[in-house]
Amino acid sequence: MGGAVVLAPVPALAEVAAPAPEVRCSITDPRLAELSGLVVVGEQLLALNDGGDQVAVHGLDSSCAVVDVQTAAADPFDPEDLGVGPDGSVWVADTGDNGDVRPTVALHVLRPDGTAALHRLTYPDGAHDAEALLLAPDGTPYLVTKEVLGSSGVYRPAAVLVDGGTVPLERVGTVNVTLTGTPGGPVGRAGQLLITGGAVAADGSALALRTYTDAYVWPLAGSDVVGALAGEPVRVALPESPQGEAISFTADSQALVVASEGLPSAVTVVPLPAETAAAGPASAGSPLPSFAELTTSSDRSPIAAALIAATVATLVVWLTGRLRRRP
Repeated sequence: MGGAVVLAPVPALAEVAAPAPEVRCSITDPRLAELSGLVVVGEQLLALNDGGDQVAVHGLDSSCAVVDVQTAAADPFDPEDLGVGPDGSVWVADTGDNGDVRPTVALHVLRPDGTAALHRLTYPDGAHDAEALLLAPDGTPYLVTKEVLGSSGVYRPAAVLVDGGTVPLERVGTVNVTLTGTPGGPVGRAGQLLITGGAVAADGSALALRTYTDAYVWPLAGSDVVGALAGEPVRVALPESPQGEAISFTADSQALVVASEGLPSAVTVVPLPAETAAAGPASAGSPLPSFAELTTSSDRSPIAAALIAATVATLVVWLTGRLRRRP
């Protein structure tokens, strides 16, 4: 696999008009108090809790009640996101690292036959905190890091994954986000810069990354995740929430489904703008439309505001990590 870094700037995009979000149901189960990952699979919703001493994926019904739990014996460090592979396997991204101290991160794969696999990975440039997993239609996993300055690295395995073994990652891209003015999250304006989750549409037509406040949607051609992220996305402002990390596409790929840590947690369907939802499976020559930069009311320049917000976020994230994570 190539190792070239692809710059993928995401300017401060104007909010795109779309139908109003609608709450589907609310999660109240204490096992999901720190919800960090969601995947819609048909009529069911798969949900992942952040942390814990066991890999556990919870199946929810239409009322958000837990009706099934899939587990693996491995003791995870910090699970953050979910994906579903082409064979129906559920992938758990055990990639959280608030203190940037882990020598390896892990992907746990729960297979339909009840068995599980464990893949360990190493970064080529030191430890990173990553909360977003993009699982391409061909089954290739991509990790997107969570960076306080809004410039996130995109990584994928540089070799074939080995069950029980460790393989290196390679950096294949960069996604840059800027301040948008959308409220929400636990760290103020800095939450607009921190990527907290990822999703790939079931029909392979699009992929999405979210921050605490906004979602960014790109058209996807085949399994070319790097090529998709090099294009310009549509930004969708998300409903305000205390700590939004979970994101999925709906089963028909026409809307997003988002939720937050904290109980009760509203599982909200956020329709995509008409021009995005109607696009269907994307081709390499049909990028999503671009939009003008958002004008903020701050007297500071966007760069200065971003630096101030990022400094605050650095302290908050570090302190939170010291309090919540195991050594």
